Amino acid sequence: MPSQLYNDEEITMTDTQIGSHINAEAPRSKAQAHDAFPKADTSPDIALIQARNFNFFYGKQQALFDISLDIPERKVTAFIGPSGCGKSTILRSINRMNDLIEGVSHGGDITIGGTSIYDPQLEVIGLRRRVGMVFQKSNPFPKSIYENVVYGLRVAGENRKARLDEVVEQSLKSSALWDEVKDRLQESALALSGGQMQRLCIARAIANEPDVLLMDEPCSALDPIATAKIEELIYQLKRDFTIVIVTHNMQQAARVSDKTAFFYLGKLIEFNNTKAMFISPTKKQTEDYITGRFG
Repeated sequence: MPSQLYNDEEITMTDTQIGSHINAEAPRSKAQAHDAFPKADTSPDIALIQARNFNFFYGKQQALFDISLDIPERKVTAFIGPSGCGKSTILRSINRMNDLIEGVSHGGDITIGGTSIYDPQLEVIGLRRRVGMVFQKSNPFPKSIYENVVYGLRVAGENRKARLDEVVEQSLKSSALWDEVKDRLQESALALSGGQMQRLCIARAIANEPDVLLMDEPCSALDPIATAKIEELIYQLKRDFTIVIVTHNMQQAARVSDKTAFFYLGKLIEFNNTKAMFISPTKKQTEDYITGRFG
């Protein structure tokens, strides 16, 4: 095992890359996006996302080692661990965002609804529509608030104003932003506060009606008030979405998640119900991290 893993928090992408790779050549409808990637008959006790003996490499450097875990549907699962432990790498593997990095490779598999995300018949763009992503740094496009929300729909060919208006209102309400911006939808999204920008990015992600929402430290750049709003939003969104969140904030993981996975040096050390893990972790490494003895 290498002494220093790839620092997965340092990987960044420009707005243009994000927009082009997530939305370009998108399927014309949610139904089409999902046809090639059918959803399993799941219940709250059955995993929607499964990783099995998953390994990941940046060139010759191995970042993940035999990761196996089950992520339940319509729950919040938190990934915790020190910087460089692989938690963002496994998060971005779920929608194959890591494919955009030159020289990466993997072993093992990840399935969603029983279908491998590496199935040769699977359209990756369709996968990324089904598995939305909210990045660490808010990345609104240099467009109006309205156009940010409908960006993916327009790329997919949806231009009916009534439908776009409906999606904008519904998405902004779901992201707890509607009341704050409903009278200035044509203003630039770049004029919003940091917390509002992040909620706008959430609205943009859910406008495509994904099944899974990935969040890579969505509150790391926000003040406590904005963080509280995002956390409340996450709690509400799990009624409709399966959410996976990477966080360095132990209190945040305890507050918002149903299950927690602790990673260290590219390995999954412990995965359990959040309450059980924080009250009585089964691994000493987990206890040491949660109590601040290392990391």
